[in-house]
Amino acid sequence: MADGPSHDDLQDFLTDLDAELRAEADWGTPAGYIPELADVAPDQFAISVALAGGRVISAGAHDTRFSIQSVSKVFTLACVLGRIGDQLWRRVGREPSGTSFDSIVLLEREQGRPRNPFINAGAIVTTDALLDGRMPNLALSEIIGFLRAASEDADIHIDAAVAASEERTGYRNVALANYLASHKNLFNPPELTLGTYYHQCAIAMTTDQLARAGRVFAGLPDAPRMISTERARRINALMMTCGHYDGSGEFAFGVGLPGKSGVGGGILMVAPGRASIAVWSPGLNRYGNSQVGTRAAERLARFTGWSVFGG
Repeated sequence: MADGPSHDDLQDFLTDLDAELRAEADWGTPAGYIPELADVAPDQFAISVALAGGRVISAGAHDTRFSIQSVSKVFTLACVLGRIGDQLWRRVGREPSGTSFDSIVLLEREQGRPRNPFINAGAIVTTDALLDGRMPNLALSEIIGFLRAASEDADIHIDAAVAASEERTGYRNVALANYLASHKNLFNPPELTLGTYYHQCAIAMTTDQLARAGRVFAGLPDAPRMISTERARRINALMMTCGHYDGSGEFAFGVGLPGKSGVGGGILMVAPGRASIAVWSPGLNRYGNSQVGTRAAERLARFTGWSVFGG
């Protein structure tokens, strides 16, 4: 993987990228099925790059908090693997789904075992494994604690309004949870698992915080030592193959880096040994991934030469 540009050249590029994307004004549409997210102005953009040595280089609205949504699934997965290791894979697979993130089709066909931990059904199982008979506040504290430790920033919290908004309108997730329970792949009451899941997705962060938290997956020398190199490599592999739902192949083709998206418009990317990158723009494309964020990721990858496929 290429070493990448100098700090000054990277800052200039990010500043120019912010201006270019704002001039293009092709923002996409925020997630309409979560009322709190539907009201977010789409014409916003932020990008942060956390580099080895501790420096974070940013542009745009990088100090604006946004709902990380499904990006949280990466950190929850790390917590669960730390607790129970490979036992999780008895309940959830590691294959791309090829379907939308909230589809029930494959879950029916495969007798209640979700394809991967990043589609909603798989994430609900993963959250259920983290809950493990505990009260939801304890599981949520574990996720928040992981994020605070990884980012070395205690100012990370759950947006209660977003969580409540998801609980009011999460009809498909209710269906998924009850279908999982019918196949005995949910060990806690569905309402407890779903409540934990909604609050996990409602964590709010800035791109600076998210980029710093992602350093644990990038293996940067200054990152807190929270997961093993082998576990980081496996989580990165899942992000590459499954992190953008049925748009994962397109993202791998255009960007060439492991990444995890969320319907709040955030994307976390990992350039192993080089950087952790967070982008945010709330308008989504047809896959449910940030439209401008994806475009920014492609341009950043071309500029830096960072790719797991060489460059």
